[in-house]
Amino acid sequence: MTPTFEKLQQLLKQLPGLGYRSAERLALHLLVEQPDRLGPLVEALREAAECVRPCPTCGNLCEADQCAICADARRDHSVVCIVENATEVAAMERAGGYQGLYHVLHGKLSPMRGIGPEQLNLQSLRDRLDRSGFREIVLALSNDIEGEATCHYLCEEVLTGDALTVSRIGFGLPSGSAIVYADATTLRSAFEGRRGLPRDPRSPGEPGSAME
Repeated sequence: MTPTFEKLQQLLKQLPGLGYRSAERLALHLLVEQPDRLGPLVEALREAAECVRPCPTCGNLCEADQCAICADARRDHSVVCIVENATEVAAMERAGGYQGLYHVLHGKLSPMRGIGPEQLNLQSLRDRLDRSGFREIVLALSNDIEGEATCHYLCEEVLTGDALTVSRIGFGLPSGSAIVYADATTLRSAFEGRRGLPRDPRSPGEPGSAME
């Protein structure tokens, strides 16, 4: 293969879900088998890079001052569902049944990968809690060790208001699975079966808190 092809293949291999052979097939498909698709793809990537950005309010994808969900007055603005990535927002919306707002963390706590609270979209969540009259926070993080740790941290250190109800979606989802791969029926059942979580009534940072 040519050096330019190898460079393209190596860049494609860095994308999630693509290994060496998959990247090779994709590069050959675009350059040899279907070269007419390459131009529109490059243009779409350029346009997305220029126009798409995180919503300053919730972290979802947007192209305006706010994403379409935050700007929709018909949504229930007293309920916020916390998810890991924007892909989970899309999955929830496809499933239907939820009409509140979202907050995207852009990850979950993972000490093994060097992801701590500072790397998550938490400050904007604190800002929203300070200025908005939310009545319920729904935690919709994946049912794995990192998701559990993130939920625990949120309950102990961020979601501390006495008047705030904190719930977590029920799991008809298999342990260790990601929300984005669940079908619509499973997601609806998970929302209907969400449960409250115990929280430490002490203020963050007081002696005996979970993050000492």
